[in-house]
Amino acid sequence: ENEAAQILYEMCKNDHMHPSEVKEGKIELIADQGGLLKVDREKLKKVNGLGEMMIATRHGNTCVKKGDKLAGTRIIPLVIEKEKMERAKAVCQDGPILTLKPLHKKKVAILTTGSEVYHGRIEDKFTPVLVEKLKEYDCEMIFHEVYDDDHEAITKGCLQAIEQGAELVLCTGGMSVDPDDKTPLAIKNTGADIVSYGAPVLPGAMFMLAYYQVTEGENPRTVAIMGLPGCVMYAKRTIFDLVLPRVMADDQVTAEELAALGQGGLCL
Repeated sequence: ENEAAQILYEMCKNDHMHPSEVKEGKIELIADQGGLLKVDREKLKKVNGLGEMMIATRHGNTCVKKGDKLAGTRIIPLVIEKEKMERAKAVCQDGPILTLKPLHKKKVAILTTGSEVYHGRIEDKFTPVLVEKLKEYDCEMIFHEVYDDDHEAITKGCLQAIEQGAELVLCTGGMSVDPDDKTPLAIKNTGADIVSYGAPVLPGAMFMLAYYQVTEGENPRTVAIMGLPGCVMYAKRTIFDLVLPRVMADDQVTAEELAALGQGGLCL
């Protein structure tokens, strides 16, 4: 059972993780550093479907800290045929089940939109919430401006922030389909590739994600631009909390992955 657990461990193991001691046929994987944990769900399901062996992991696409347990492996009986372990190994011949991607400190721009805030009729309560969430990732805010409901000015602001070195642009408010809400149009007009306008997550249905490619200059990079609906300001957990860790690990999010968030997307 110890030898079999070792094989299962090797199938999971990747950079930035180490094993616990083998105890009663069980090995755990421990994070060497903080980062974004990625799990190859298909491989995991195949191995667990072979019978007589198991690998249990944390949820993928979530942040872990140094010293966190990432997974545990063992066989169910005390002994197992070598051929069965060979079949399991074949599932992972092109790469392990787990990946731990380091997080990157980013230069962030926040564009606060909305005529009420712009004209001082209401206080901007959105920016402090974002600043607090970004503190967890040790980010630096290099740009913050407030805009009226003027899509041309917001587009210009996004491009200006990117020109000043922003690696992540957050546009707050103005995300509904109301004629006064101009943020989605403004993001589209930057020329960024739109991943999705809308996500099957509550709170957070009117979320927008786009990627802007900077190809010229000293710092070529891919800049994520997010349009954040008002719920991010007052709800403890939203679509923003699901997407932000991936953006911080430079793990590009696809429309298909956003669509798959529907199960579990009713945030409690």
